[in-house]
Amino acid sequence: MPQNQTQPLLRRPRLVILLPLLLFFLWFWTTSLFSSPPPPMASSSLDSDSNTTPSNSSAMALPVIPPAKANEELVYESLPCIRIYKSGLVERYFGSEFTPASTDPTTGVTSKDVVIDSRIGVGARLYLPKLSDESKKIPILVYYHGGGFCLGSAYNPTFHNYFNGFVALSNVLVVSVEYRLAPEHPVPAQYEDSWLALDWVVSHADGAGQEPWINKHADFDRLYLGGESAGANIAHHIAMKVGSSGLGKPVKINGLAMIHPYYLGSNKVESDSIDPAASESLASLWKVVNPTTTGIDDPFINPFVAGAPKLDGLASSRVLVCVAGKDTLRDRGKLYYNKLKESGWNGELELREAPGVGHTFHLLFPTSEEAVAQDRAISAFLNY
Repeated sequence: MPQNQTQPLLRRPRLVILLPLLLFFLWFWTTSLFSSPPPPMASSSLDSDSNTTPSNSSAMALPVIPPAKANEELVYESLPCIRIYKSGLVERYFGSEFTPASTDPTTGVTSKDVVIDSRIGVGARLYLPKLSDESKKIPILVYYHGGGFCLGSAYNPTFHNYFNGFVALSNVLVVSVEYRLAPEHPVPAQYEDSWLALDWVVSHADGAGQEPWINKHADFDRLYLGGESAGANIAHHIAMKVGSSGLGKPVKINGLAMIHPYYLGSNKVESDSIDPAASESLASLWKVVNPTTTGIDDPFINPFVAGAPKLDGLASSRVLVCVAGKDTLRDRGKLYYNKLKESGWNGELELREAPGVGHTFHLLFPTSEEAVAQDRAISAFLNY
């Protein structure tokens, strides 16, 4: 199979210099939400050298973090991102920023927001590339964002800026899904919302759906699912549900793009040693977002355990797994590749490793050499 570089508690960090500023971004995008953040200059879920700072990086304002509420019992804290109190109160300081849909002046990519279910707040942001032929049908990617199931938004400026560039490169129609967040809406709400979003997209397959962009431009012979980190986890489970339940219309999932997938397990893998504290923190995070879980061998977070749905039921004819060389979740992604390969699943499988970089580096530094190379690989996958 085609591949690249692969086989087919509480100390407050002083965020006052560039490296801690970078770690601030890494804490969010890696979903390694430390219950006990590392001291300044120590490694986070990525090694401090895991992402090379590109020449176009720029400083952004850090959120102002108020003191914890004295009259509330704190059960989880990962600054500067989130605090969760026993009462159910959640304070998010990063990841929910909103940027409006627009036409990007640089790429010509146009975006719009749609409501899928107003009762529970499920929606999406659509991205349409600038087309020379308005009658042309293009691939459609249903995308689920990461953020440890508890942070992030399809309307966040980081995702918005990323998709403006990626959609121009790949020439695909993207449906970036807005789902409810834990712990207010514990797992499996995120999977339920994501399934609802896919069902809404598929309702356009006959050209008579409510969204004209999808009716006019989506090629349902090239329907893809994808996501990064927790979003890749969601995409996998949605594809498994398609395999067991179908879509209700004669539509198939042509491919699954798994970018730095978020999986755990009681079995140890080599990349756990990249940052043992991060690996332990991820286990704590999972119990916060899914309080009824059986633990890190829950099939939602470890789809390889006994009793999990068999991987040969994955409803996708092709799968691309992207991992990052300095990501503590790297070998979980490789394990997914190997387990799927061994399962008897009858599809085309590709594994791509980006050397020397960390988890979701492409969102941190979208114009870096490795990010561009990864985006080109994903684009080629979607346009196969």
